[in-house]
Amino acid sequence: MSTLNIEIEKHIKKLVNPLKHPDELLEVLKLKLTKKELKLLKSWAEDMPQKELEESLQVDEERYAQLSTKLIKKLNQEKIKQAMCV
Repeated sequence: MSTLNIEIEKHIKKLVNPLKHPDELLEVLKLKLTKKELKLLKSWAEDMPQKELEESLQVDEERYAQLSTKLIKKLNQEKIKQAMCV
């Protein structure tokens, strides 16, 4: 299982079906998330430090927190979960 799949599973409250293959999952995420949200998720999967991530995304700590919250909410939306699962 890819690190991206593992990272997604950390943030989803209830997952009924397994996630798609990493390549297919990435395609779904590209359609459903903004570029910054996708970059944030990938960076979490790579264990990038928060300060480095903030610089990379060109956001301050408050905006980073908002982006993180929005991303986790999106990952838990039923339509997006269905699209990510097999």
